[in-house]
Amino acid sequence: MQYKALAAALITTLPLFAHAQTNVTVYGIMDAAVAVEDTDAPGEKRRTVINSGNQSSSRLGFRGTEDLGNGLKAIFNIEAGVSLDTGAADSALFGRRSVVGLQGNFGQLTVGREYSPIASIAAATDALGQGFYGSNLSAFTTNRLTRRLSNSVNFKSAPMAGFSVLAAYSAGERTTDGPNGNLLGVALEYANGPFYVGAGYHRLERVAISDDRELALGAGVKLGDFDIKANYLAADQAGANNKFEQINLGGVYTMGSNKFYANLQRNEIDNGARGNAWSLAYSYALSKRTNLYTAYGSMRNNDRGVFGLNSSSNNVTPVATALGADPTAFTVGVRHAF
Repeated sequence: MQYKALAAALITTLPLFAHAQTNVTVYGIMDAAVAVEDTDAPGEKRRTVINSGNQSSSRLGFRGTEDLGNGLKAIFNIEAGVSLDTGAADSALFGRRSVVGLQGNFGQLTVGREYSPIASIAAATDALGQGFYGSNLSAFTTNRLTRRLSNSVNFKSAPMAGFSVLAAYSAGERTTDGPNGNLLGVALEYANGPFYVGAGYHRLERVAISDDRELALGAGVKLGDFDIKANYLAADQAGANNKFEQINLGGVYTMGSNKFYANLQRNEIDNGARGNAWSLAYSYALSKRTNLYTAYGSMRNNDRGVFGLNSSSNNVTPVATALGADPTAFTVGVRHAF
């Protein structure tokens, strides 16, 4: 009887042990703001709007791990974007990230829709945190640099002496003749204490005559209450005078619950288009998860430029025919993370 009682007790505890080996987290960010946006394009007026995601894109996600033993874990993450101003979801439900994979002493290997190697460099070295108008997200718009990879296999090594290697392959999955749209990407990151340096490269088979090439270089250093970040982003697309280049230099100063942001940005295309932007932002933390913010961005284009300002989920960009237009944007918002 004692053995039967012990066996019964063990059986009833098995679900508890199984549960202890699996961890699932629900998380998200809710960000809403009032903004005044002006593209400065002929025929377009300044407008006041309610936006979602002017500091961070609003989202809802699920991530989890399962301990497989011997230091190996199964991992997954699905993340959906949502617009708080309308309640609408992104066109692809889990288009922000949707991966499953393995994690161990080697690092992690994932399959699905994942951030590209270059995206990791750009995110780590943007003083605006890829939020606020004037962030380096503008380098990823209009098919310039590739931020997310569908149909991809991705690897990130465990840090060794501060160095990490990232590699990705994205299958274009095209069945017609011609270029298949495959992308190969690699990156090297170094993070040690207050220092960060990263470099990444993509080769994209987009057209028959040549491949598109994308490059990201970035660095950052923390000096007491100051964070200084800079990056160089480039996309050399097939065809004449199409090469795009962007340079960002910015900083963040933290003083208690207050954060002050500033960034300078230069955009160029080989066809002669140029645009220079400056951005200022301020954030006040009401708690560890909730903050208020305000930001202003201004872009000055030359007579061939139509560059715009990008916040985390919104952009203020003149129409293609409005050469020389100078967009501006101002926003006040609240952000909550859970």
